[in-house]
Amino acid sequence: MFGFKDRRREKIASRPFPDAWLVLLKKNVPLYSRLPQADQEELKRHILVFMAEKRFEGCGGLRMTDQIRITIAAHACILLLHRKTDYYPGLKTILVYPRAYVAANTHHLVGGTVLETDDVRLGESWHHGSVVLSWDDVRRSAADVRDGQNVVFHEFAHQLDSSGGRGDNTPVLQDRSTFIAWARALGEDFENFRHAIEEDRAVGATHASPVLDEYGATDPAEFFAVATECFFEVPKDLQHMYPRLYDQLKRFYQQDPATFG
Repeated sequence: MFGFKDRRREKIASRPFPDAWLVLLKKNVPLYSRLPQADQEELKRHILVFMAEKRFEGCGGLRMTDQIRITIAAHACILLLHRKTDYYPGLKTILVYPRAYVAANTHHLVGGTVLETDDVRLGESWHHGSVVLSWDDVRRSAADVRDGQNVVFHEFAHQLDSSGGRGDNTPVLQDRSTFIAWARALGEDFENFRHAIEEDRAVGATHASPVLDEYGATDPAEFFAVATECFFEVPKDLQHMYPRLYDQLKRFYQQDPATFG
């Protein structure tokens, strides 16, 4: 059913994309120029809706600007191309610090011991409410489109993962049997990657994967987020090293970045 929210979004998406925003998009999102023209137009429509619905807040003295908003919104919306999407349901606010920030973390150890530490973070995704990002790291990771690292892709992949597919028409999420097969294949790749990391650590070696960051061995959610970064930034390398993983991500995102210009 085409409801009020859909009509409102269609109206927003039909507005002209501001020239000043297009300048920022081309300058700060190198991947934009590699997208097919139809995807560029779809991306601009998604950005218009995203900017209208999400709130950006500067933290730690950061003054919010359109450069920050557009850079983040564009990368978040690249993950939504070719979908009938609900624009990250549950996400209300993007909190942006000027640089890596310190967050308190509580670790529950064996025997009931609780250890409190201060962790330095580049970003984090909360299941409900917010994504937190370091602007320095957003800008740095966005500038090099072929380093396999992009903090916005990473944290917004977590948003997709934690949403459980709500409001998304991705075939692998809509069909239960297909989703089970997709999740199983992704899980097998994760286990293989995790075992390779463990074997390297057992002999005192540093894992030398030319594609996936070893942080992806932390758990399946981090594996999905790290793989998403590589899928969009170094797609041909990922396809060569992990062809099944690439194929599964291609089905999930309904995109084939290895064919981009």
